[in-house]
Amino acid sequence: MADYTFRLVCLIAFACFASAQDCNRQWFGGESFVCACSGSSCDYLGDVSPPSDTSSYVIVSSDRDDARFAIGSGGMDGQESGEGTVVRVEPDNKRQTMLGFGGAFTDSTGINVMAMSAESQESWLKSYFAPEGIRYSLCRVPIAGTDFSTRMYSYDDVAGDVNLDNFALAEEDYSYKLPLLRRALELVSGTSTLNIFGSPWAPPGWMKENGVANGQGGLLPEMWGPYSNYLVKFISSYRDEGVPIWGITTQNEPMTGFMDWPWNTCAWTAEDQRDWIKTNLGPTMVDAGYDDVKIMVLDHNREYLPDYPATILADPDTYNYVDGTAVHWYSDTTDYPDKLDSIHDMYPDKFILYTESCEGFTPDGDGNIVLGSWGSAQNYVVNILDDVNHYSTGWVDWNMALDQKGGPTWVSNFVNSPTIVNAAEDTFYKQPMFYAMGHFSRFVLPGDVAVNSFIDGGDGSIRAAAFLHGDNNIVVVLLSMADNAQTVTIQPHTGTDLYANVLVPAKSLHTVLFTV
Repeated sequence: MADYTFRLVCLIAFACFASAQDCNRQWFGGESFVCACSGSSCDYLGDVSPPSDTSSYVIVSSDRDDARFAIGSGGMDGQESGEGTVVRVEPDNKRQTMLGFGGAFTDSTGINVMAMSAESQESWLKSYFAPEGIRYSLCRVPIAGTDFSTRMYSYDDVAGDVNLDNFALAEEDYSYKLPLLRRALELVSGTSTLNIFGSPWAPPGWMKENGVANGQGGLLPEMWGPYSNYLVKFISSYRDEGVPIWGITTQNEPMTGFMDWPWNTCAWTAEDQRDWIKTNLGPTMVDAGYDDVKIMVLDHNREYLPDYPATILADPDTYNYVDGTAVHWYSDTTDYPDKLDSIHDMYPDKFILYTESCEGFTPDGDGNIVLGSWGSAQNYVVNILDDVNHYSTGWVDWNMALDQKGGPTWVSNFVNSPTIVNAAEDTFYKQPMFYAMGHFSRFVLPGDVAVNSFIDGGDGSIRAAAFLHGDNNIVVVLLSMADNAQTVTIQPHTGTDLYANVLVPAKSLHTVLFTV
């Protein structure tokens, strides 16, 4: 374990803080700062343990103006402060079991990370996956090309090759995805878990109605079998390369294929996908020995809930092959989280998982890459809290690293990312979004259970979610969107009169650990 330097910052009246290895702060015009990292210097969270008994709490804090993963502790009180907001936790009211948090190993992520020195690559990987980092536990890898590639490609571009004799992983897999995936798996080995799921953007173009990977068109019916074999070959090829595949989604954003979409896609009605899974994909995976690989449907926006997955799951044969519903965040500002409740209530034994989200998209494709944006971090946290409070078992970000323009992307679809690479200076910048993700991924682990919590009082600027870790540890993630400091009381168990009265800074994010 690295040597950590701690600095007392005692910012508030009720808890004293120390920060992990210091952030190298840099400002680029955003409302907050980034932490610059290289092969010789990077900030890591280090080891944080829950309190040994019920008399105290441990708190990890980040805020717009000063802190990144400041570690503190405080004593529990026998009464509420009587001010502001109270967060009450019901540990006995258990909800969904968590699968994890993470991001995507896109071609663009790999291109940017590999553009740095080996030492800086290692700092980047440790930041995300090492025990002293934020411990991502669930990550996505595209099956062949996406909009965040430098070209449009599949694993078999030989037209008419229905036996897939020419199937082969691409140079992008060997140069960018697999090396990072293998090292990430090494970093988590023995201390935590990392599950990988694949998502296809498009079949080979010759399998589609329109003959190309992008544009408007679905999978030709006569290609249902060959395409199922194609996906199984991907799973086998990655496993042969030392990267086990935990799950797959059936299609990234299937409804885009009904439009003249600029990048890789494939149209699927819910009815066709239902029938394909039960007659082809499901049996093919079972025959290949991959009945343990999770199958997730939809992989598109909340606006398509509950109808799209419900149509698929209503068929009893298809139901037996499908494990969960994958959701993207892109319509969440207009489609409320009760849509998550609706599909959960219909099929409570099928998990819900957020599989793609990102900041910085603009309709013209130019992107809005603001280095140091606290607003982007807050948007992430608000969405994660909403989703996990409505049965999502985790939350997977999009690109884990992009360049300073928000790419590369062959269709100029530039967006933001939790880390931004400045290859010319052999440096990467940890955005506030990186720390937002870490407040969940580092402390809410696979197997933890979301529990009910509710908020009394306040002005609506406080948001929270709570989780049970093991038998007697509670994790509360708390966000303050207020423009001023305020006192927040947390009652980690509504059955006891013990309270953490914490004065939280303006625009701040906290993970609070309790023993109950």
